Amino acid sequence: MTIWQDDAGRDLVLNAGPRLALITRGEGSYLWDSEGRRHLDFLAGIAVTSLGHAHPVFVEAVSRQAATLSHVSNYFATPPQLALAARLKRLAGAGVGGRVYFSNSGAEANEAAFKLARLHGGTERPRILALENGFHGRTMGSLALTAKAAMRAPFEPMPGGVEHLPATIEALEAAIDDRVAAVIVEPIQGEAGVVELPEGYLAAARSLTLKHGALLIVDEIQTGAGRTGEWFGFSHEGITPDAITLAKGIGGGFPIGALVTYGDASDLFTPGSHGSTFGGNPLATAVADAVLTEIENAGLVENAARRGAELRDILLDIGSPLITAVRGRGLLIGVALAEPVAGEVVAAAQERGLIVNAANPDTVRIAPALTIGDAELAEFRELFTAALADVQASLPGKVSA
Repeated sequence: MTIWQDDAGRDLVLNAGPRLALITRGEGSYLWDSEGRRHLDFLAGIAVTSLGHAHPVFVEAVSRQAATLSHVSNYFATPPQLALAARLKRLAGAGVGGRVYFSNSGAEANEAAFKLARLHGGTERPRILALENGFHGRTMGSLALTAKAAMRAPFEPMPGGVEHLPATIEALEAAIDDRVAAVIVEPIQGEAGVVELPEGYLAAARSLTLKHGALLIVDEIQTGAGRTGEWFGFSHEGITPDAITLAKGIGGGFPIGALVTYGDASDLFTPGSHGSTFGGNPLATAVADAVLTEIENAGLVENAARRGAELRDILLDIGSPLITAVRGRGLLIGVALAEPVAGEVVAAAQERGLIVNAANPDTVRIAPALTIGDAELAEFRELFTAALADVQASLPGKVSA
């Protein structure tokens, strides 16, 4: 083991496995480790670094705001906070009546959404519906919304009232009634292996929640900020939810989350009902506003749609017997494998200088920066093809061409 591996094993909490490398710098879609090796980054910090690494817009925004004002507490408003709130409302179609709560992460945004549901439901609506295989975070409230038994078991009992349903319209129709406070869903279940909801699910959920007076909350933490080829995952279905949660790509690498509310849901929080010391600080909001401005001005939502289609074609054209399907939208893609060897494919890819990850044993997740172009796609094709061939060669007789 190297010195840095010894240090990590000794000093870091054991909530993650052994670190794969010591990354020392990044530029664009590339990362360099402590041994000087260059890696093509097609994970983007799990759909976070929307503009890639060390983008001039990101660097300038951090530097300028850090030299101006970084934190004042939420007893005050600041220009970056108000600018970002207005931008998010406009991009999300929240209208004049919409409001924004700022947090520091996606899990915190979903904690706020959980409390929003409770405020809406009161004692008359104790039920909150979420989906099987969903992932909404690891804090206690967001973990209650998450349907992953292995994550939940060590920390039970969870906050009550949450029920997990199969991701079918029929299951939702059967479960929802006038005692439901909210339904919370991801447009694409990223941690489940980049699994899209059934066609028409969000539209049906919107209709059913309106009928029964429940909130529809859409978790856009992984799908927001243009990643799916639209600004938000719900945009593909043309609905208007009651709230969305955001994080990851909106900050381009700077920690920030947000809850955006629509209509009557915007009046549920009152002074003292929720808060965060760092939430909405001028440094984080200035950077996020700059990132979203660049995504908008540079046409990166459109680039995500176009490059995502090209990436799907590349994956299907590789012709590996290991690939059975390609799921997802835009630049959030899951490569379904014929064998539970996603970990081996990820390791082989990294050995060749490509960073992707295993969403589960039989799915490789791909989520590069929204800025990728021809050169990055060509290099990805070469490296990923070779990684698949490496793993295929280690599985004689298991998968035939």
